[in-house]
Amino acid sequence: MGDLEIRPATTDDVPAIVAMLADDPLGTQRESPDDLAPYLTAMERLRADPNQYLVVAVRGERVVGTLQLTIVPGLSRRGATRSVVEGVRIHADERGSGLGSLMMEWAIGTSRREGCHLVQLTSDNTRTDAHRFYERLGFTASHVGFKLTL
Repeated sequence: MGDLEIRPATTDDVPAIVAMLADDPLGTQRESPDDLAPYLTAMERLRADPNQYLVVAVRGERVVGTLQLTIVPGLSRRGATRSVVEGVRIHADERGSGLGSLMMEWAIGTSRREGCHLVQLTSDNTRTDAHRFYERLGFTASHVGFKLTL
């Protein structure tokens, strides 16, 4: 992937990240690219938390991918630490290029370096292409997820 860099996201990256989050049928319902204020507030909270990794994939000067990795210490599984992958997005121009696999390899490698015993993620029921992608990477659909909107 030549000129690709995966690095921590900065405040300057927020507009590109939000644009990718909004660039699908589910995202258009949830995201507000015209009002970055809540995203900038969230960015400050993420930067203050050492268990959060918000990263971008950059090709040249252009943000082409993003994901958030959260390290979660716990008592279950004999005190195992796990990681949670959220907000995985690849720019439409880059889908199918292998970038998603590289970003997930980064997340898995970082999880290992952080001493995690498990990497977990959720994916909306309607994202069948994403489900195939995660299964190709070795993830199994082993649990049923639940959410409560507050």
